[in-house]
Amino acid sequence: MDLEEYLEYVKTGKKIIGGSREHEFMHGALQDALRITHKINSEFHTPDEIQQLFAELTNTEINETLGLIPPFNTDFGKNIHVGKNVFINSGCKMQDQGGIFIGDDVLIGHNACLLTLNHEFDPAHRQDMNPSAIHIGSNAWLGSNVTVLPGVTIGENSIVAAGAVVTKDVPNNTIVAGVPAKIIRKISDE
Repeated sequence: MDLEEYLEYVKTGKKIIGGSREHEFMHGALQDALRITHKINSEFHTPDEIQQLFAELTNTEINETLGLIPPFNTDFGKNIHVGKNVFINSGCKMQDQGGIFIGDDVLIGHNACLLTLNHEFDPAHRQDMNPSAIHIGSNAWLGSNVTVLPGVTIGENSIVAAGAVVTKDVPNNTIVAGVPAKIIRKISDE
């Protein structure tokens, strides 16, 4: 299995069976992600060097507008898609096997955790996983210590308050907070 085959497979949302070739591919990719994130996190790098390492990690072109403050962790890396003028603060963790799609001008706070895999509930199949992508709309702001669960879409211009656990989609122009996150109010032009 190669990267393109894997990405096409998870895009369908089909289950990743423990021990399957998709599962084995994920574990192989983990080693590459660990190697690159260790480079990012183990010593000082200029912003240009961070962008180059992130491009290697994500297998994408260098995004010269990306701001990333280490440490940064991911256990895959190849299914992170970042728009322009994105800022990712220190301690961010991305479990991106199912896909993380970040729009332009997004701010991600300290220690944010973006998760795209759920294990099966049935103990006999607990090693099986269900991938589901996260989408973060342009101009969204995720506060510190936010957790976004698989399959969630954060709407454009929305704010997720610090410490929130987002289990459901957040509409555009909305502020959510709490565990689980609930709508606090709409964002207006006032």
